[in-house]
Amino acid sequence: MEEDIVKKDNTPVACSGRCGKLDVYDWLADLPKSFNTTDIVEVQFKNTRKGFYRNSNGLRLNKGDIVAVEASPGHDIGTVTLTGDLVLLQMKKNNISPESYEFKRVYRKAKPVDIEKWEEARKQEHETMLESRNIALDLHLNMKIGDVEYQGDGTKAIFYYIADERVDFRRLIKVLAERFRVRIEMRQIGARQEAGRIGGIGPCGRELCCSKWMSNFNSVTTQSARYQEISLNPQKLAGQCGKLKCCLNYELDAYLDAQSDFPDTSIPLETTDNTFYHFKTDIFKRTMWYSTEKDIPVNLVQLSVDRVKEVIDINRSNKRVNELEDPRSKPADEKELNYHNVIEQESLTRFDDKKSNRRKKFKPRKNRRRPYNQNRDAQNNKDQKK
Repeated sequence: MEEDIVKKDNTPVACSGRCGKLDVYDWLADLPKSFNTTDIVEVQFKNTRKGFYRNSNGLRLNKGDIVAVEASPGHDIGTVTLTGDLVLLQMKKNNISPESYEFKRVYRKAKPVDIEKWEEARKQEHETMLESRNIALDLHLNMKIGDVEYQGDGTKAIFYYIADERVDFRRLIKVLAERFRVRIEMRQIGARQEAGRIGGIGPCGRELCCSKWMSNFNSVTTQSARYQEISLNPQKLAGQCGKLKCCLNYELDAYLDAQSDFPDTSIPLETTDNTFYHFKTDIFKRTMWYSTEKDIPVNLVQLSVDRVKEVIDINRSNKRVNELEDPRSKPADEKELNYHNVIEQESLTRFDDKKSNRRKKFKPRKNRRRPYNQNRDAQNNKDQKK
């Protein structure tokens, strides 16, 4: 997606269709600059690529400034996303040590010439990606080129690809270098990284987390779905990238804490009449359902977790209970929730009433006047004269 250059407070700012992606709120921005004890800045490039650079020239950089930074070879153009002491916290979060990290320099604020060259290079990215896919297909390489990123000065291009197996792309690099006249760099990424770079809308109706705010991808397994009592349907559990959804891990800790004292579901419950097997569980309501059959719901009985523990303890002492439901507990009277017309509003079920479509029959009124008739009035006058 191409970025547009706009002016804000006489400062050039790069803004794309997904502004704020992987953004960091600078809650120290109101402090004077004298409180900043570091000259390291964070610079963001296309999509999720970020880097840390040293402001060795002492430039007055603010968040949103477009700068020219050191690259190999040439220079690159990026946007400053964070300055001050928060950069050190961001490096600590990414497990980067300032002592051992090799910082590259910030050359200058981008000039109009740099921005024009940068825009021209970015306009070529989509066509370059499509053409490189055709070249890889002609060379019979089992790979997919998902994105292309040109360097700010247009002398280098990074090709991001995904592949299931190891690919020998030495011949591909030669063909691409001859075709596009730039230095070629190939970077292999995973399916999740590709979805984060391309973006999209998830089944929840919101923008993908990997393209909005996620930077670290933790492993997701089907065990996370089992702990949350989610149906193991591959079509439901898979995201746009074809892998398991990252959001399966969001509430996993809450589910694990809630069912920490739950009994083992593989233990059946023995009664004098039958044997009951676990069917399903409502974790947050702390209720469990048991069936007389293992795979289908037959004679379902709803029990609380405490009652299930009690029955299991009784069975372990070689005894059986007469009934699974606790005879001491009486079911609470369920209150029927109805709508009360407190503020004189109409009933919510007014549209559910069936109205008859029969039309009312016409009934003449007794004292209704007859229509005016001239001939009848003339006859009445003659009778009166006689």
